[in-house]
Formats: sequence, C-alpha cells, structure tokens
Amino acid sequence: MTGNLRRTPAETKPFPVKRRRSATIERSAPVPEEPSIRHQVEAVLSRAQESGLTANKAGRISGRVSSELIERAKARTGLRSDTELLEFALANVAIADDFAHVFRDLKGTVDPDLDLGF
Repeated sequence: MTGNLRRTPAETKPFPVKRRRSATIERSAPVPEEPSIRHQVEAVLSRAQESGLTANKAGRISGRVSSELIERAKARTGLRSDTELLEFALANVAIADDFAHVFRDLKGTVDPDLDLGF
C-alpha cells in the first residue's frame, strides 16, 4: 500500500465478532421490580437470536441520548451494557408483535350464530 491511501478488499481485515452465548440478563443494575419486564427482555433477545438478527454484529450505531433515559431503561430491564440495551430496543422494534392490530381487525368477523360454549 505505497502511495495509495485506500486499501483494497484483500488488505482489509474484518473486525473480530464476539458472539453472545445466550440471551440471559446479567445484572449489575437492580433487578426489575416487574417480573414481566425481565421475561419480556429475555423473550425479545431470544427471539432476535433465533431469527438470526444478532448473528452478524458488524453494524455500528451512535447517537446522543439523555443519560437519565439510559439509566432508567437499564434499571427497568436489568441490562448492564449500552450495547445490550440498544440491541434489546432495536430487536423489540424489529420483531414487534402485531397481535393488537390483527385482533382489532378481526372484530366482528366471528359468526354471531356460532356456539362458543359459554
């Protein structure tokens, strides 16, 4: 690479990717008061991992957000690192459950004469 500041693809080395062993929560922050939050975090991270969304960690994101927002989110979820918190937030959006929308759209579609056994 003499005289040329650009590297060819053969000269670039990929960054090592650390693989997460499981979608468990490490706690340095207080345990969330609501057990459903802990289960939600574990379920979302597990689903993201099963879907292959967390396999390749070559992406990078940065931004400025309130430190109070970060601390409250960490305390509520039990997550320790900014990376895990951001991964949970993005996975939560990426694998969003559309149950509420589907349920609302189905309103009035059950035959009123259907015997539901009530």
